[in-house]
Amino acid sequence: MDEVVRSIAEETDTPPETVSRMYADTLADYRHDARVFDYVPLFAAKKVRNKLRDASHRKH
Repeated sequence: MDEVVRSIAEETDTPPETVSRMYADTLADYRHDARVFDYVPLFAAKKVRNKLRDASHRKH
């Protein structure tokens, strides 16, 4: 998880603490509804990355 958070933080120029919190929340949401857990971390990382990229593009 640390590597994923670090990677997203670097890619999106977002503080790791913010990414970590978003990732943990998103992961919990996905796990709550999931029946198969194999890809949950991947989906959570993608969702957080996309949210932060979208927010970054709106600022410019």
